[in-house]
Amino acid sequence: MRYHFILLFLFFGLTSISAQEKPLIIAIDSLKSETIDPLRPAKAAFYSAIVPGLGQIYNKKYWKLPLVYGAIGTSTYFYIDSQKNYKLYRDEYKNRLAGNPASTTLARLDDSRLIAAQKQFQRNRDLSALFIVGFYVLNIIDANIDAALSQFNVSEKLALKPAIDRNTLTSENNFGVALNYSF
Repeated sequence: MRYHFILLFLFFGLTSISAQEKPLIIAIDSLKSETIDPLRPAKAAFYSAIVPGLGQIYNKKYWKLPLVYGAIGTSTYFYIDSQKNYKLYRDEYKNRLAGNPASTTLARLDDSRLIAAQKQFQRNRDLSALFIVGFYVLNIIDANIDAALSQFNVSEKLALKPAIDRNTLTSENNFGVALNYSF
């Protein structure tokens, strides 16, 4: 009888243990795996080399378009204006050397001032051309770097925040930057 009781107890004990089901825990991966295109920076630089600003459009940085066209357009305007004034003063100086009468707008200037004005406008024209080329190259470099950095994985665990620490002894604030990494 004692054995029957023990067998009955073990039978019910085992069935109650085996009847319980463990809930399945399925871990969902919250990180999206993005494919990295190694040619993306080269494509952006190529597009910007063809048409200024096209690399920024390829990178979806539309707010940079006014900066690109503003810089190149302003430099182009100053180039054209300086070239026009250079030709005006140069033609006046050539007319005076040829013995032709002076024009009404530049008649009060002597020859040395005409030469100085020519040199100044020529210098401004050359600087404007240098700025056009510089902004064009800067546009290409910006598109390349922006495309390369857009594929850089930035973790949410890393934080860079400004920090203010109040010193209780001197009643002064200490300003700094805190770099936090959470595990």
